[in-house]
Amino acid sequence: MKTRAILTGATGMVGEGVLLECLQNADVEHVLVLTRKPTGRQHPKMTELLVPDLANLSAVESQLTGYNACFFCAGISSVGISKEEYERITHDLTLAVAETLGRLNPTMTFIYVSGASTDSSETSRQHWARVKGRTENELLALPFRQAYMFRPGYMHPMPGQRNVPGWGRALGVLYPLVRRLAPSFASTLREVAQAMIIAAQDGAPKPVLEVLDIVALAHSRPTPQA
Repeated sequence: MKTRAILTGATGMVGEGVLLECLQNADVEHVLVLTRKPTGRQHPKMTELLVPDLANLSAVESQLTGYNACFFCAGISSVGISKEEYERITHDLTLAVAETLGRLNPTMTFIYVSGASTDSSETSRQHWARVKGRTENELLALPFRQAYMFRPGYMHPMPGQRNVPGWGRALGVLYPLVRRLAPSFASTLREVAQAMIIAAQDGAPKPVLEVLDIVALAHSRPTPQA
């Protein structure tokens, strides 16, 4: 079965990279982009749905049915914001979207882009790691057909990306060295996206995937190009 995916975070680095791979990948039939602001992209396989507040999808629920995957790439850094705001965006918004999509599409596979060093025990001294861990745990408890938590480290951008922060471009120069010396820390964003598509279609060996798991899944079968 072809993947019909709902994607969040398309105006950020991770979501943009996942979107580009979806548009190039023959296993993906269609992508519905949920976004607060226009992506500036158009493609026959893509529909853009502007939603002012992702935490309240009641007005667009009729447009959210008929999808078998969600690639949840929306997120924010904990740097420079309050703990309350970080929890609201990282946990509350994510669960609000997931609960709505799970109700509308019970056979959906939900894939959440979390992060390396997330703490599933929710006991870390780092606030962000506890919040992400709680978010993961609650997502895994929802009644999706499947749910997978992706914990990437550094992700090397895909060609053609527009939304790459300055630090990402700077680290990109060092990527070949980092990949060789610290393979458990670095992957390409294309590998992350490919692994997400494969997990949505074929499943993954475990619910929480670290960097090496993501890379292995991405290379577990050839990627068909559209």
